[in-house]
Amino acid sequence: MDSARKRILVAMSGGVDSSVAAALLKEQGHDVIGVTMQLWDYSKNESSCDPNAKFDTCCSHDDVADAREVADKLGIPFYVLDYQDDFQANVVDYFTDEYLRGRTPNPCVACNTFLKFDHLLERAVRLGCDAVATGHYARIEFDPESGKYLLLKGIDSKKDQSYFLYALNQERMAKILFPLGGMTKSEVRAHAERFGLVTAQKKESMEICFIPNNDYAKFIEKHASSEKIIRGEIRHEGGELLASHDGIHKFTVGQRRGIGIASEKPLYVTRIDSETGTVFVGEESLLLKSGFAFEKFHLLRDVNLGESFEIKIRYRSHPAAGKLVVDGSGLQPQVRFDVPQRSITPGQIAVLYRGDEVLGGGFIRQVSAQ
Repeated sequence: MDSARKRILVAMSGGVDSSVAAALLKEQGHDVIGVTMQLWDYSKNESSCDPNAKFDTCCSHDDVADAREVADKLGIPFYVLDYQDDFQANVVDYFTDEYLRGRTPNPCVACNTFLKFDHLLERAVRLGCDAVATGHYARIEFDPESGKYLLLKGIDSKKDQSYFLYALNQERMAKILFPLGGMTKSEVRAHAERFGLVTAQKKESMEICFIPNNDYAKFIEKHASSEKIIRGEIRHEGGELLASHDGIHKFTVGQRRGIGIASEKPLYVTRIDSETGTVFVGEESLLLKSGFAFEKFHLLRDVNLGESFEIKIRYRSHPAAGKLVVDGSGLQPQVRFDVPQRSITPGQIAVLYRGDEVLGGGFIRQVSAQ
């Protein structure tokens, strides 16, 4: 960003990243306002939460307190904004419904796409702010040749979060700052120590924020009515009936453990038929698929059909080379990989890259045959 003094709304989660983002912007002379989005009341929703377990995934009260302490340290205004109803509708209900349909959702993408930036940018306007900043490890740069903003990977490949941001658009990117995009995590922690922030050594949660103990099935069963649970059979891809199951929400493509089938060779979940409630399993080779069809496809930049891209089919996957094609209907594009990929999963997000640049992405709707 340019050196002119700006009023900037910083989303402060109570973690080290957003704390340092706020501190750096304040140090640069900007007028910084800190906000924490109250998204989930863990004390009411999850009886398993231990209020004394500092930094546990369930303890958002600690996170709010830490964000407030950082704001006090920096001498900036701080507000807590209640968006629990929107989080329930756009993230928690979406997460639950997708699993009940036999799909594998990504709630972090939903939170960034349908919740955070919508509300933060709206609040920024109301507070007279010029921009919104977050602690994401990603970069936004303006390209004078095209006259457009580019969404780029963060410099730290281990922390890059550009995958979660594919649904941004030009209007939003013009008003969003990612102060940490050009830093490594170790550099961020060093800044936190330099500023004397309480979050400097705070550990990170690697789990979904609203799922206690990472137990998806238990969470879904608690938050869904019993009639929505789809029970059925487990069959081998060859047609053999192997067992019954008590809910397709307990399975995801590529899963090996917890299937409950004894076999000489390891068996994996290969696909889930939500219409019949059938979970299909097979040998590992059956997980390899040539491509998939998108739904809710979104582009940040114009691309050419037939052009080669790098495509990530989940956050932690390595990008694989493939091409974008259209089916006979021309409604939604499809991806064809140069080399078949393992465990392409309906409901997950696939994101297209050209080098470090995010071009777009969408939900995986239907996986191609072998």
